[in-house]
Amino acid sequence: MKDVTIKVNGMSCHHCKNAVESEVKGLKGVDSAVVDLNAGNVKVTFDETRVTLDDIYDAIDEAGYEPVK
Repeated sequence: MKDVTIKVNGMSCHHCKNAVESEVKGLKGVDSAVVDLNAGNVKVTFDETRVTLDDIYDAIDEAGYEPVK
């Protein structure tokens, strides 16, 4: 398992938090996704053999927010 913290632009409320967490957690291979609104990031724990960092970036984008690569 690998842990990454990804800066995400555009999150400002609990709806934003829930949208990003739900989209990222929906990926097969993601163990956890926890948004910190104050810091403007999401901490993701995932299995690198099942999901890529690009997949996670795409999921954040699908939720309507901008991951900072």
